[in-house]
Amino acid sequence: MNLSLVVPVYNEQENLPLLFDAIYQTMNAMQKSWEVILVDDGSYDKSLSVLREYALKDPEHIRVISFRRNFGQTAAIAAGLDYSQGEIIVLLDADMQNDPADIPMMLAKLDEGYDLVSGWRKDRKDNAFTRNFPSMLANSLISRVTGVHLHDYGCTLKVYRRDVLEGFRLYGEMHRFIPVYASSVGANITELAVRHHPRKFGKTKYGLERTAKVVLDLFTVKFLVSYASKPIYLFGGAGGLLMVVSAFIMFYLFVRRIFFFVGIANSPLLQMSAMFFILGVQSMLMGLIAELLVRTYHESQRKPTYTVRTKINLDQDIDD
Repeated sequence: MNLSLVVPVYNEQENLPLLFDAIYQTMNAMQKSWEVILVDDGSYDKSLSVLREYALKDPEHIRVISFRRNFGQTAAIAAGLDYSQGEIIVLLDADMQNDPADIPMMLAKLDEGYDLVSGWRKDRKDNAFTRNFPSMLANSLISRVTGVHLHDYGCTLKVYRRDVLEGFRLYGEMHRFIPVYASSVGANITELAVRHHPRKFGKTKYGLERTAKVVLDLFTVKFLVSYASKPIYLFGGAGGLLMVVSAFIMFYLFVRRIFFFVGIANSPLLQMSAMFFILGVQSMLMGLIAELLVRTYHESQRKPTYTVRTKINLDQDIDD
C-alpha cells in the first residue's frame, strides 16, 4: 500500500458525500495504491450509516472504524494510524474545509526529500476573533517553545512518511503536536500553503477553550521532547537554582549581621533560605529517581535511545 488517508469523523453526515467525491476525484487520477481509514468518533447523527454504505460499495479502498463513544480527535487519529498500511500517511478533516485536491501537491513536496509536509491555511475561512486570532497566538507560542516553526499547527492536512510516526503514542489532545514529536526523531519538516474552504454543513467542534488546552498540552510536550530521556537536567537544574537562591539569601543575612549588626534568627529570610535549600535538595533527588525510571523503561523494554534514518550494508537487526 502506497498511501493511507486517515480521516477522523464526528457528526459530518452531510459533508461525507462531498468528501468521498473529492477523494475519488483526486486519488483515481494518481498512479498509486491507496486506502482511506475513516474513524467514526462516536457520532450521534447518521455519519456511521453513510460510512458503512460507502465501505460496502468499495471494500478495496474504504475502511471504517467506529468507536463506542466519543474519545476525541487525537484518539481517532491514533486508531487510524494503527490500522493503516500505507508507506505514506495523509491526515485530513472530514468537514471539507481541507481540500483533498491539495494532496498531490503535498506528495510532490514530500518527494523532494522531506519526511513531513504540513499544511498552512494561509487564507483561513474561519471566524477571525474566535478561531484565527487565538490560533495565531497558539502557533507562535508552540513554535517558540518547541523550536519547530510552523505557521499552522492546527491544520489537520499533513503528509507523513510512516517511519517518523513510529516510536511515540498519542494521548489527550496531542495530535496537533505530531510535528514536534516527528522533529524529535529527526524528521525533515516543511510547510506548504493549502486551500481552506468555509464550512458548508454542520458546526465547528472547537472554541476559545481549545487555546487553554493547547497551553497546558505544551508543557507536557516540552517535557517529553526535551527532558524525557534526561530528566535530571530539568529537576537538577531547578534544584540547583533553588540552592543558589538559598546561598545568596544566606550571604545577604551574613553581611547584614557582620556589618550592620542585624539579627538573623528572627528574620523570615532565614526560613526562606532553609526552605529553598530543602526544596533544591528534594528536586535533585527527584531528578535522580526520574533517571532511574527512564533507564528502567528503556532497558526493560529494550527501547533504543536513538533513531536510525538509513543503514548501508547493515540489513540485519541489532538483536541478530
